[in-house]
Amino acid sequence: MAREYPYSKGSPLPLGATITPAGINFALFSRHASEVTLVLLAGADSSAKGPIRAEFPLDPERNKTGDIWHILLEGASGEFSYAYRVDGPHDPEGSGHFFNPAPLLLDPYARMLTGGEEWAAPGNNTDGFARRCLIREEHFDWEGDHPLNIPLKDSIIYEMHVRGFTRSPSSGVRRPGTFHGAIEKIPYLKELGVTAVELMPVTDFNELENTRINPVTGKPLTNFWGYSPISFFAPKASYAADTTPGGPVREFKEMIKAFHKAGIEVILDVVFNHTAEAGGDGPMISFRGLDNSIYYLLDPRSREYSNYSGCGNTLNCNHPLVRQLIIDCLHYWVIEMHVDGFRFDLASILGRDRNGEVLSNPPMVEIIAEDPVLAHTKIIAEAWDAAGLYQVGSFSTSARWAEWNGRFRDDVRSFICGHANTVANLATRIAGSADLYQRGSHQPCNSINFITSHDGFTLFDLVSYNEKNNLENGEDNRDGCNNNISWNSGHEGATDRKNITTLRHRRIRTMAVVLFLSQGVPMLVAGDEIGRSQKGNNNAYCQDNPTSWLDWKLVKKNSGLLRFFRELIALRKNHPAFRRSSFFPDPEKTEEKEILWQADRPHRQDWSAEAKILAFLLRGESQGDTDFFVILNGSRSLSRTVAVPRPASGSWRLIINTAAPSPRDILTPGTGQKIRSDFKVTVKPMTAVVLILHPA
Repeated sequence: MAREYPYSKGSPLPLGATITPAGINFALFSRHASEVTLVLLAGADSSAKGPIRAEFPLDPERNKTGDIWHILLEGASGEFSYAYRVDGPHDPEGSGHFFNPAPLLLDPYARMLTGGEEWAAPGNNTDGFARRCLIREEHFDWEGDHPLNIPLKDSIIYEMHVRGFTRSPSSGVRRPGTFHGAIEKIPYLKELGVTAVELMPVTDFNELENTRINPVTGKPLTNFWGYSPISFFAPKASYAADTTPGGPVREFKEMIKAFHKAGIEVILDVVFNHTAEAGGDGPMISFRGLDNSIYYLLDPRSREYSNYSGCGNTLNCNHPLVRQLIIDCLHYWVIEMHVDGFRFDLASILGRDRNGEVLSNPPMVEIIAEDPVLAHTKIIAEAWDAAGLYQVGSFSTSARWAEWNGRFRDDVRSFICGHANTVANLATRIAGSADLYQRGSHQPCNSINFITSHDGFTLFDLVSYNEKNNLENGEDNRDGCNNNISWNSGHEGATDRKNITTLRHRRIRTMAVVLFLSQGVPMLVAGDEIGRSQKGNNNAYCQDNPTSWLDWKLVKKNSGLLRFFRELIALRKNHPAFRRSSFFPDPEKTEEKEILWQADRPHRQDWSAEAKILAFLLRGESQGDTDFFVILNGSRSLSRTVAVPRPASGSWRLIINTAAPSPRDILTPGTGQKIRSDFKVTVKPMTAVVLILHPA
């Protein structure tokens, strides 16, 4: 076969394909392969199944250093589409090797892929699936862009799905469902007041790997969420409006630059716990064919894939080669793509050794925390895995790691459902979860507080459904969590009954008050601020349709709710009393109490199982702020009259009452209603009331 370029030995580092003055250097790790062939494809367009242009078998004597195979194509430049053939022992049940020279394999270090430019393109399913690596010399003008480095304690995180955020025709954007569509909605996010967007997976995945059919509509289902990575480096091409070679990378950078100009950080949800190759009968895309026994956890006896991810396989994260891959990947997204942080999906898997055992001081977790390039990025752990390991409050000894606080979610939900024995737990969460995080140099901001996330009910569904409604996922309603800690407010699902809808909106606002006025970092899910519903589906991973798409008509329909969220976020941002950098002093060791708890009357706490009232005086002087008094009534049916502490000077003004209709549900501090002389406030069921102290 004719070859267009002379070639030479090349260099083992860096891994991946690198444009150099001498040509393009290719370097690939495979310890156990006997043969490696670099394959060049015809063209660099979206035709990933195009004809082979040239093949370069690598000489193990000349083109191999240690365990790395390498070659330099001299004089090569411009655009290339490439892949690898890798051969070696095939012994899945013995050595665990899966080598097969037939499939073309992806380079784990490829920064761009071709073949997935059109979302759910016909023929791009599991049988016809094909991606190829793309190398292209890129020059991008960052215009002086730099990390925002917003302190974590001042952060307000907004979790969103790039496609679902603007895919609905109601979004009104020119390029729906893309990085560019997200850019078009930046004014909305800026007005809402969030400081960071947390993007669900944006690296390439096969949305057509799901072979189920929606039993209601008869339409094929997808992998909509993307927690099934094909690549850890390459942005998903179909999330870009620009599908020309290199377009997805350019558009992603444009999005980052635009968010930064608006003062908003970008956090990526990264999935280093498993890949799209799934179990033993899954597709061979990359790692399985490159060195299966290195990249994955295998049962020492059966050699089957250990499945701590719930997705068929588990990455061998504490193998030195895999650790280096993960660190190189994180460096790439920070240095080259300018992202501000990462949320690690099922992060507890990062703490398992090669046998799946839980390490006391996992190297991977420690390396990420101590890495100097990542020193100012935000690193957030989902501190559990699919095998039952739950490490909320104990994920790492390093204060660099923040955690999704699942205890906060559950305790707030329980209280706003009216459950028994919830008041003491709620107080602990509001105060910053000291029981979980007051150790070493940890701070309240190590707790990422959330009530909802992509996984589970939306906030509106949390107050509208007792039971999940996942039949349209094609799994006979077996999928999704059964323990939702929800209450439907007296009617299951949609209703026009005004008393029910009024209560639902009240409870949403009350939960929002707890979320944004608690110590720690609040995380809001896209659409919760406008009452988005998934009709009771608590596992909409496969729903690429209006179930998952944000309905922008709700901005007008629920404008009062949106206003409430905007004003509540502004209140948090304007008052450092809600954003402490240290835990409250031990009341047993100090005379000056910075937070005082009560029930109906000052100095009368009620931590009993039957208690439904939680009130607290938050003193702001140590934070350079004023005082606040917050009352929460978790009763489903009973109003309560609560005595307010008499201030030494100044006057209390009511600024939030979630039982009041909009716009009286939240008032600016300067227009708040003055509390009458008897210092008593009546609080309706499922309601939050907030008072602010005005100086004399």
